[in-house]
Amino acid sequence: MFWLVRGAGKGTQSDERLADLVSDMNSRMETMVSELSEALEHAQEEGRRNQMLGELAGTIDLDEVLTRTLDTAGAMPGVDAALARLDNDGDTPIIATLGLTTDEAQRQAIAGPPGGPEARSISLVYQYPSEMASNDGPPTLIHSGLAVPIQTEGGSIGFIAVFSRSRSHTWNEEEVRELEELALRAGPAIENAKRFREARQLADLDALTGLHNRRYFHETLDREVARAQRYDRTLALVVLDLDDFKAINDRIGHLTGDAVIAESAERVRDVVRSADIACRVGGDEFAVILPESTLADADQLYQRLQAVVSARPIGQAGRLSFSAGVAELKPEDDPTGFFERADEALYRAKERGKAQVVVASNAAG
Repeated sequence: MFWLVRGAGKGTQSDERLADLVSDMNSRMETMVSELSEALEHAQEEGRRNQMLGELAGTIDLDEVLTRTLDTAGAMPGVDAALARLDNDGDTPIIATLGLTTDEAQRQAIAGPPGGPEARSISLVYQYPSEMASNDGPPTLIHSGLAVPIQTEGGSIGFIAVFSRSRSHTWNEEEVRELEELALRAGPAIENAKRFREARQLADLDALTGLHNRRYFHETLDREVARAQRYDRTLALVVLDLDDFKAINDRIGHLTGDAVIAESAERVRDVVRSADIACRVGGDEFAVILPESTLADADQLYQRLQAVVSARPIGQAGRLSFSAGVAELKPEDDPTGFFERADEALYRAKERGKAQVVVASNAAG
């Protein structure tokens, strides 16, 4: 019988080599697991982003499209806030934000380079006085931003910007491409939603006066009554029309009479607050919904309207006046009853003579 005798030195060396191999294998396995985890996380993030991008075309509501766009932008690594700004045909730009205060949003002025050509992207770095840029506590100031244009077939319609509150963040080429892809994918959805809103707004306007029309008035009154009653808020209503307009129409003709209505509506628009909703509800009759307002507010508005319409002549009609009924929402009111109370007060004002205002009774009729 033969015995195999292994030297102690060789056994120790073999054990060491085995330990090295096991250690190397473990290291490789850890690296592989880490790489697979990163790849899986990246794939999941890419899937979420593609899902969010795919959902952009699922609605034609502009607010919803902008919200989904900013949510996608806000999910980019290192992004703490986002902003979208849309051109609005000479009117106030449409602005939507994510993670920005109102003050921060108003201060984000981004413009293209001088000379005319539109930049592919704009990178911004914000420097602050040393006492503001303290290292104490979590970062609160915006330190950098990246903006790209929203491109459509007709050209740029605005831009999307992302912001970081980190002092060390810099925007690399991959982030620029990712934001560009978002702007490219979002552009058609934003443009379609914007056109739909514009078309809806046109459908809500009275063609002669540019005020909101009767349908919009009743839809808005329904909504404001429900909101006021749900949150226990005040709501007032003014219903008014021009005194003796039928006689004026008979004297100067309907076409000239339409011009008088249009000029009267322009004066109404100049007086109402931005929060008030001015409408033409038929013929020479107008109505103004006053959210968060009382009878006293409604009366003050009537006095201002009366002053502005009678301040100077309106074409061949001469100096005109308004008569009005005013009402404040009661707990038992529904939208129809609320309007009827104000409208009935208007008829009582007309019966009393010109340039009168009557407060509505507590019940319709």
